[in-house]
Amino acid sequence: MATFGTLSDRLTETFRNLRTKGKLTPADVDGTVREIRRALLDADVALPVVKEFTAKVRERALGDEVNKALNPAQQVVQIVNEELIAILGGQQRRLQFAKTAPTVIMLAGLQGSGKTTFAGKLAKQLEKDGHTPLLVACDLQRPNAVNQLQVVAQQAGAAIYAPEPGNGIGNPVKVAKDGVDYARQKQHDVVIIDTAGRLGVDAELMKQASDIRKATDPDEVLFVIDAMIGQDAVNTAKAFQDGVDFTGVVLSKLDGDARGGAALSVASVTGRPIIFASTGEGLDDLEAFHPDRMASRILDLGDILTLIEQAQQAFDEEEARKVAEKLATEQFTLEDFLDQLQQMKKMGSMKKMLGMLPGMGQMKQQLENFDDREIDRTVAIIRSMTPGERRNPKVLNGSRRLRIARGSGMTVTDVNQLVQRFEQAAKMMKTVARGGVPSIPGMGSLGGKPGASAKRGNKQKKGGGSRSGNPAKRAAENAGLAAATQNAPTGSGFGLGAGAPQPSEADLAEIQKLFGKG
Repeated sequence: MATFGTLSDRLTETFRNLRTKGKLTPADVDGTVREIRRALLDADVALPVVKEFTAKVRERALGDEVNKALNPAQQVVQIVNEELIAILGGQQRRLQFAKTAPTVIMLAGLQGSGKTTFAGKLAKQLEKDGHTPLLVACDLQRPNAVNQLQVVAQQAGAAIYAPEPGNGIGNPVKVAKDGVDYARQKQHDVVIIDTAGRLGVDAELMKQASDIRKATDPDEVLFVIDAMIGQDAVNTAKAFQDGVDFTGVVLSKLDGDARGGAALSVASVTGRPIIFASTGEGLDDLEAFHPDRMASRILDLGDILTLIEQAQQAFDEEEARKVAEKLATEQFTLEDFLDQLQQMKKMGSMKKMLGMLPGMGQMKQQLENFDDREIDRTVAIIRSMTPGERRNPKVLNGSRRLRIARGSGMTVTDVNQLVQRFEQAAKMMKTVARGGVPSIPGMGSLGGKPGASAKRGNKQKKGGGSRSGNPAKRAAENAGLAAATQNAPTGSGFGLGAGAPQPSEADLAEIQKLFGKG
């Protein structure tokens, strides 16, 4: 995640140095804690939080749990992970719904923090979960705020209550109260109130937000905070907590390229849980906040659970079963490949998904160079083919490939490369389906035919005798070469000679079972 990129890099480097040590001394622990403190401060984490965090890590790292561990360095990483989870709130906290509908959710925060966009994201997510949300436009101060919410509501497919035009006209407290009554009449089970913000904290803002809270008695008050605003995040959070109070925090713009460490401080300083994290501009770019998963991302340990959840939402189980059957029966075509690509696109950015894998922080340059539009180009090429061409790429001659290239806006070379990669993949899948061992490009076959290497060796040795012009010397050299050839080990290129134990028929049968062939 880009926002915590700098912090993640610093911590990963610190632990890399730690892992080279078999036993940790107090000096090693102090040096590690010192580097962690610098990394957190550089990332804009609040000083009181840094002091408390490093004190706990040092105390635990010098304790018996590390001294008695088989791998002390890994144990310290585990301690840092657990303390990061504690800073981020410990346990995941979900939205709390009212026993009697409608559930009222009020949004608060500074201007530009992302409240209006988050309102649309939340409405869309609630719609997916079977709710009927209503957006209420109470930001009557910011120019065109009501219009923006109307556009967002339309994109999210949610209803909206906006009786006032805004731009300084209308009473936001009355609109909020009437909006809740309107939701009861129209049987909306969730009301999302978008309130006004300011460029900075002021008395007028706090009074208006406080009055809306008193008038609507919301079940949840969510404080939306920009993850990139630095140390001021803590001061703003405290001001809103004192003036309005809130039940949960929403971190927006977590996809931004900034230090973002102040976001780590909010839950610890306010004692309020982080409920959502906004990770992009699209209305689908909203994640439930899991402290343990976020800590793993910061430490470059990956976030496989979130990746699995996204895959389960995007991929159809029945379709996946059909694809598996086609792979087993060698019937996988470019049409099936196109369906798989479209389902992958539903999961969102490939770059973001790859970033959830463990250790990907060390491949930051490769990730940056990865182009998500490559999937779109591949889809364009396949869609430019006729159904017959997708089912049987062998019919693609030069004129057909030229037509496909023009239709997709690509080059003939791009079309050739796609077809070539697909054919290579099909060969590998066919080999595996038959119980064989696939050939990996650049490595050759993993299960080569017996004697193949010996034949190649014989071909290379042919005519490889001495070329000396002295007949006596040539005869002596040829005799020595023949003796060396007889004594040389033959067979596998992995260092086993001809006298090495050969696998029995039972062993070969077990290997065949391993690769799925009875």
